[in-house]
Amino acid sequence: MSRPIVGIIGNQYLINDQYPAHAGGTMNSEAVAEVAGALPLLVPADPRFVTVEELLETCHGFLLTGGRPNVHPEEYGEEETEAHGAFDRARDAVTLPLIRALVERGQPFLGICRGFQEVNVAMGGTLYPEIRDLPGRMNHRMPPDGTLEEKFALRHKVTLTEGGPFHRLFGAREVMTNTLHGQGIKSPGSRIVIDGHAPDGTPEAIYVADAPGFTLSVQWHPEYRAAEDPVSRPLFSAFGRAVRAWAEGRRAPVLKTA
Repeated sequence: MSRPIVGIIGNQYLINDQYPAHAGGTMNSEAVAEVAGALPLLVPADPRFVTVEELLETCHGFLLTGGRPNVHPEEYGEEETEAHGAFDRARDAVTLPLIRALVERGQPFLGICRGFQEVNVAMGGTLYPEIRDLPGRMNHRMPPDGTLEEKFALRHKVTLTEGGPFHRLFGAREVMTNTLHGQGIKSPGSRIVIDGHAPDGTPEAIYVADAPGFTLSVQWHPEYRAAEDPVSRPLFSAFGRAVRAWAEGRRAPVLKTA
């Protein structure tokens, strides 16, 4: 049987500040192909080129990737400020209705960083524009200088809910993760369950309550060295099982770890 297809949500870039392009990190494709066992397919997240309906029929699951642009605050009823940073309204227009459709259908997705935030906003939640400006919070952004290894280094613990889906998946209440984000959840959306927190209380792991499919999302970047990392590998493996099950016309247990 051919591999199931995972749509990897792409981001817009300007090459040499002139040439517009859609792109996705190679490590996303590596994690999907090598750990989830699926065919990675880069999605140009722009409603001029794709519709939600076409994506739902073409792909069996979706990886909602990280990206420098943030979800526009208008999507959760707030005014734009300088702290909210750069935006990608085309991606907002594709991913937010896509997430709601995936939740309803039970079609699997895995949210990462911006994708994690998109899931919360799609379900009616709000975001803080800059976590590090909040009293008592740490700086969750990546170091501005240094090697790729230094930027993606494990930097803090995430404490998971006892008996929750992430605890059961990882087999531990505490895991170490990287951190490369500026924004974070302010108020959780409808049915959003916060299942893991950083030491400063920042939400780091969520899922959608009573959803019929795989909806696990994380604020960190598990795609980095996913085949080697003891947290990333079970997460992408579980996602891959859910995607294969959807492709075969069935639904796999979301948290089966064997």
